[in-house]
Amino acid sequence: MADTPKPPSKAGAPGAPKSVSSKPDLATLGGIALALLGIVGGLVLEKGSIQDIAQGTAAMIVFGGTFGAVLVTNPLSVVIRAFAGFKAILIETTISPDSTIDTLIQYATKARKNGIVSLESEAASITDPFLRKALGMAVDGTDLQEIKKMMEIDINLTEQMAESEAKVWEAAGGYAPTIGIIGAVLGLIQVMKHLEDIKEVGHGIAVAFVATVYGVASANILFLPAANKLRARMRQVTLLRDMTMEGVIGIVEGLNPTLIRMKLQSFNQTPQKPADGKGKGKAGAAAGGKPEKTPQGAARS
Repeated sequence: MADTPKPPSKAGAPGAPKSVSSKPDLATLGGIALALLGIVGGLVLEKGSIQDIAQGTAAMIVFGGTFGAVLVTNPLSVVIRAFAGFKAILIETTISPDSTIDTLIQYATKARKNGIVSLESEAASITDPFLRKALGMAVDGTDLQEIKKMMEIDINLTEQMAESEAKVWEAAGGYAPTIGIIGAVLGLIQVMKHLEDIKEVGHGIAVAFVATVYGVASANILFLPAANKLRARMRQVTLLRDMTMEGVIGIVEGLNPTLIRMKLQSFNQTPQKPADGKGKGKAGAAAGGKPEKTPQGAARS
C-alpha cells in the first residue's frame, strides 16, 4: 500500500505520535474464515467431501491465468507493489488521532511562545515523513500557500498510488471467474473424449466445474474485498493527513492552540465514550438534546 505514517523508532521519540498499534485485522481474517466455513460446511452437509473440490489442476489454471492477465493489465512495478502491500489487508496499523492532535498542539504552543523557528529541532526528528516535510517547510519560512499546495500534491499522489494497487486486486477479481469458466471448458473437453464410460463422464464433469468454483470464490472472497479494504485503509490515511495539514497551517498562521484543537477535533471520528452512566439526562440536555420528562410532563431539574 502507498506509504502510511510510520511508527516511531522508539517510545517517546520527539514529534512522533505516541499511540501506534499494529494488530491482525480480525474483520478480514474472520470474514475469510467464515466464508470458507460456510462453503465447505455446506458441501459437507450435502454429503460431499473436501477432496471433491481439492483439485490442483483447477487451481493452477485459475490462479495462473488470473495473475497472468493481471500482469498484462498493469505495469510490473504496480503489481509488485500491490503484492508487497497485501499485508495491509491482513494487518491493521493505526495511529491514534488524539495523540496526533496532542503532538500538533504541543508544536503550536511552542511556536506561539518562541516563534516557529524554535521547532527546527523537532521537525528534524519526526518519523512521519508527511508531518516532517510540512513542518520543515514551515520552519524554513515557505509561503503558506506553497506549503498547502505541496501537502495536497503529496496526498493526491499517495491516493493515486493506493488506488493503482487496489485496481490490481480488482482486476484479479474480474478475471478469476472468467478464467474459471475456461478451466471448466477445458475439463469438459477432456470428458468428451471418454463418453464410452458414463461413470467417468459424471466424475469428469464434477471435476471440471471445480475450476469455476475456484474462480468465483477467489474473486468474491479475496480479490474484490481486498481491493475495497485497501481503499478503506487509504481513506483513513488521507483523513489523518488532512488533519495534519490543517494543524501545520494553524501553526504557521499563529492561531491559538485551543482554536487549532477545536478544528482538528472535527477530523477525529473516534467515538467518545461517556465517563460513566450517571447523569445522562443532564448531559444530553447540556449538549443540546431534549430534556427528559417526568411522568407528569415537567422537565427534570
